[in-house]
Amino acid sequence: MPDFARSDSPAVQAQLDRLAQLSPGDDRLGLDRVTRLLERFDRPQDALPPVFHVAGTNGKGSTCAFLRAALEASGRTVHMFTSPHLVRFNERIRIAGKLISDDYLAELLAEVLDASDGIEPSFFEVTTAAAFLAFARTPADAAIIEVGLGGRLDSTNVFEAPLITGIANVGIDHQQFLGTSLVEIAAEKAGIARSGVPLVMLAQAPEAEAAILRVANERSAPVWLEGRDWTLDPTLRSSLLGEHQVRNANLAWQMLQQQQILPVGRASFQSGLTLAQWPARFQELAPGPLVGTAKTWLDGAHNLEAAEALAALLADHGPKHLVLGILANKDASGVIAALAPYALSFTFVPVPDHAHHDPGELANTFGGKAAPSLEDALRELPEPRLIAGSLYLAGEALRLNGQLPD
Repeated sequence: MPDFARSDSPAVQAQLDRLAQLSPGDDRLGLDRVTRLLERFDRPQDALPPVFHVAGTNGKGSTCAFLRAALEASGRTVHMFTSPHLVRFNERIRIAGKLISDDYLAELLAEVLDASDGIEPSFFEVTTAAAFLAFARTPADAAIIEVGLGGRLDSTNVFEAPLITGIANVGIDHQQFLGTSLVEIAAEKAGIARSGVPLVMLAQAPEAEAAILRVANERSAPVWLEGRDWTLDPTLRSSLLGEHQVRNANLAWQMLQQQQILPVGRASFQSGLTLAQWPARFQELAPGPLVGTAKTWLDGAHNLEAAEALAALLADHGPKHLVLGILANKDASGVIAALAPYALSFTFVPVPDHAHHDPGELANTFGGKAAPSLEDALRELPEPRLIAGSLYLAGEALRLNGQLPD
């Protein structure tokens, strides 16, 4: 099934099953299909409230969470579209502050699929269209849209003029779609730039920075670059731990500062930071069916840059017994090498319903042991423990522990 989406709602699951049959089932970049699909609904993306469009390899989801929290703390209502979901498909679409209901989600998916004859849209293209329809039909003050993959050819990149765009940290990932070099990947991310629309970006590796600035210049997009046009404020600390989250909070703050339509004061922004939630970012799990009462943390850490950020956190918060599940298309050796100095032990597990590195082979190569499931891995493991290596594995941990993101 595309993206392995599941739902406890029979009505939603019926549409997801239908989508699995109609869709090609893999990620396909390009704007032709989604544009044609949206045109059948009179371009709902043009009827959205002011749009904050955020790209990046790591940190774009957290940046979106900070933007939402700040705008809501200032009294605004906010739509938000993010990916992937961790437990429930509904997490992708938040309408005026609330997760989309099962009934409405089923209705929208059916409507989009009914209109898709001859297009064969992908899973993400259908999801994007459903979100934009929902957002166009419900009043709100702002819409926060996270890029799914890349930027230039991502399904979300269909706005004539978003209010503002932002680029979080750019690293090597999804090479099969975006290019094999950091320069190529950064140029793809920069494809969200629009003429006259401010583009706020974090400082990048020199070659990535140059690529983004080149694309922005070609598109006549004014750029506000960390280190050149603005300085990182170390006091912008949030409910999410880590210096990388300080940078993401600064990106959100600067995006808010470089637009005048929805002003947000410093006090509201700081208040929002303390309330912001974004699951599986060094999240301490509550006592529950999966972890019992043992101290257990959860982090996605699905690529090298994310693993390095997690390692920095472990350097401050102490080593852990690590349970890792890593997708087959990810750099397992890089992730493991980054985390190894802070590992009391390694236990490797499969990532359910996804192609993944074989746990036994990882254990043989890097030391440690393999377990057939997350439950088995944790059963005898002493605390403190940390589950990491994949956002899909993180979603499985939340599901098994009864902690549904809301």
